[in-house]
Amino acid sequence: MAKQLKDAYGKYFKEMVALSHAPDKIDETNIYQEANPELTKYMDLMLNDNFLPESGLGNIENFKAFYDAVVKDGKKGLILMEHYTNLDLPAIIYLLKNRDEEWAKDFSKRIVAVAGMKLNEAGPAVKVWTEGFTRVVIYPTRSLTKAEEQAVSEEERAAEEAKARKINFAAMRAMDACKRRGQVILVFPSGTRYRPGQPETKKGLREIDSYLRLFDVMLLVSVNGEALKINMESPDDMLSDLVEPAKVVLTAKPVINCKEFRNEVLASLPADDPDPKQKIIDRVMEILEKQHEEVAKTM
Repeated sequence: MAKQLKDAYGKYFKEMVALSHAPDKIDETNIYQEANPELTKYMDLMLNDNFLPESGLGNIENFKAFYDAVVKDGKKGLILMEHYTNLDLPAIIYLLKNRDEEWAKDFSKRIVAVAGMKLNEAGPAVKVWTEGFTRVVIYPTRSLTKAEEQAVSEEERAAEEAKARKINFAAMRAMDACKRRGQVILVFPSGTRYRPGQPETKKGLREIDSYLRLFDVMLLVSVNGEALKINMESPDDMLSDLVEPAKVVLTAKPVINCKEFRNEVLASLPADDPDPKQKIIDRVMEILEKQHEEVAKTM
């Protein structure tokens, strides 16, 4: 039977908070944050408890081909991954590092996730959830829009926009440094977890097109199986998520050349298309959804 996360693992959160050292507030000086290995141990414990033995990586040869493109060929690599639960990022790292192959273990260490700043600022219990993983923190467009709507004056709106620009400029510089080090950037193109009955939460963000311009190759990864489900009675409370053992499979498409992919989509559009950037990410999401449905038939 599913339990709320805070009921199943609340006993650990006090220990995790005591081990936390990530900043509570984000600015342009602290957007690159290395994984806290002491907190990673707790995440591994939760995954070990709730990922059934048949969980794993689908099309492992595609993961390996992507790894080789980055490590052996010097390509700049981007992972675009479906987002269903707050275990998605821990899952890909956990499943890679627990394989016997050395390349997979090394791959797991190279992943740097792009994370919204609210994960640091929402509170200690939320912050420790992501602190176990290396990440670059951004000011998401959705968060800026919400902040602008709540602002009571033009000065406040302007100040928030300036803050967002500084943070995101620093984030882009940090990602560039990651690429030069041979790290891999992981982005959830929907920018949020999918909520059942809310198809808009599965729509790709048009700014993902900017990422495609900055990388050489991408790996599209679908997610099937949920050991952690959003509690629709309190969908914004991460600690109310429902945890229950499940088979979880992350499946990769063959490696895609980013420039060729963009050019192919653009060539298929009319010259007067009003939003080609959105069409490009729509195509990404279509590929992910198709693979998700194919894998679901075998689960």
